[in-house]
Amino acid sequence: MDGLMMNYPLTLVHLLERVNQLFGKVEVVSREPDQSIHRYTYADFYRRARRLAGALSKAGLRRGDRVATLMCNHYPHLEAYFGIPACGGVVHTLNLRLHPDELAYIANHSGDRMLIVDDVLLPLLEKFRARAPFERVFVVSKQNAQLTSEGFEDYEQFLAQDQNNFVYPELGENEAAAMCYTSGTTGKPKGVLYSHRALVLHSFAFALPDAFSVAQKDVLMPLAPMFHANSHGIPYVAVMLGTKLVMPGPFTDGCSLLDLFESEKVTVTTAVPTVWHGILEALQKHPGRWKLAPDLRGLSGGAAAPESLLRGLDRHGVHLLQLWGMTETTPAATVARLKSYMQDLPEAEHYATRCRQGWTLPFVDMRAAGPEGVAPWDGETVGELQVRGPWVAASYYNMPQEARRWTEDGWFCTGDVCTIDAEGFMKIVDRTKDMIKSGGEWISSVDLESALMDHPAIREAAVVAVSHPKWDERPLALIICKDGHQVSAAELCQFLLLKFSKWQLPDNFVFVDQLPHTSTGKLLKSKLREQYKEWKWENAGLVEKKNL
Repeated sequence: MDGLMMNYPLTLVHLLERVNQLFGKVEVVSREPDQSIHRYTYADFYRRARRLAGALSKAGLRRGDRVATLMCNHYPHLEAYFGIPACGGVVHTLNLRLHPDELAYIANHSGDRMLIVDDVLLPLLEKFRARAPFERVFVVSKQNAQLTSEGFEDYEQFLAQDQNNFVYPELGENEAAAMCYTSGTTGKPKGVLYSHRALVLHSFAFALPDAFSVAQKDVLMPLAPMFHANSHGIPYVAVMLGTKLVMPGPFTDGCSLLDLFESEKVTVTTAVPTVWHGILEALQKHPGRWKLAPDLRGLSGGAAAPESLLRGLDRHGVHLLQLWGMTETTPAATVARLKSYMQDLPEAEHYATRCRQGWTLPFVDMRAAGPEGVAPWDGETVGELQVRGPWVAASYYNMPQEARRWTEDGWFCTGDVCTIDAEGFMKIVDRTKDMIKSGGEWISSVDLESALMDHPAIREAAVVAVSHPKWDERPLALIICKDGHQVSAAELCQFLLLKFSKWQLPDNFVFVDQLPHTSTGKLLKSKLREQYKEWKWENAGLVEKKNL
């Protein structure tokens, strides 16, 4: 027997209409390229998003057509997030940090028909425009630039073509609404096609009190870029709840962000650990300079946040929660929030628990799978993290050769190696390709990196596997020291011995000025492995752990 409920589609159109009806007076704030502040309300956003939808329909956009964006975090990008899918199109966010060759490949693979671009990014566009499929290009002018290039159109003039008579098409909740591509660290970038339903359900789960506790009274600032993985879903959550939304534009240095935190009374923000490190350094360098909201909390994703970062931000009144997710999971899938009966844990256990990637959001299932089957939840047995749920991708766009990433029983294989403890807290141990196998035993590069970054002299650390004539592979550590700090390899070994056995310690420490990162701020381990594949262990700097 079926239930007698209405068949009401979960689409972004409802969120758009609701925010205008209930929260039209709430502000949307954007910092412009000249550092000035733009303000308007959700009522203004609503009118402009509908005008964008109407103008695109008038321009001949068909259901399912892709409209690309090449923009920073600001209000026109928010309009695109909702205006394009409102008329049946798919908003496809291009990652402005990618190489022009990659952008050309992605634009062609996705079949983008149109593009909305910031004028400050036109030099980047010119590097691949001739190889891209864009039929029309609309420029968001932030510097009052004259559009002299043939084929460019002014975004504001394009919006003006709509006569406020746009009528929504009847959208199904399983129709595509948005599209992102992975950063391509393993092979070609792969397209993830999000449905209206997935985006709506993800927004509900994100806002739950036992997840990220976002409420209408909050002030949200998405520091995760809107051109990657939906900016952790924050733009959709903000519109669903009618929260004040603050977008930082291209300025993500610690001091600039803290100025905006203070002036706009930000209470929730999301960022990768690299950005959080910059915020913490600014707070330490300028004690007492900023008066932050007393309930300011941050979300950190994209890489493991070390314990020292959580402790440091706690000292400044900023509570950091770790989340885990991927482009393929819309992106949030877990949260490292302490359970009710864990609030009085001993300090060491408290932080150890918060440093895990956490338990799943409702409707997301996870398991760790190994050669012998599904691993027990004992906190020790490792396996590849596999997930499934209503906002987890079922396949990549137009890439049937990647079907191997899904199991026969419908789980997505993430490529992360993890453990899951009896409480359901998942901990990422490594990527499958980054685990170090030494003498038949596994060493986690992620655990070593997190521990090294807890050292007060270290700004950033990377650990990679290098071939070894006796042990198959051994860990090599690449270290960036903080300004004005120095530390020896012997000191680092002594520091690591507090948490690791001698055989797990890196055999060499190489001090470098910079490390390569992906476009989303993750360490580019593949480049490091290639760079150090000819490393000779007899090189100077070898640490003889037998004497420690």
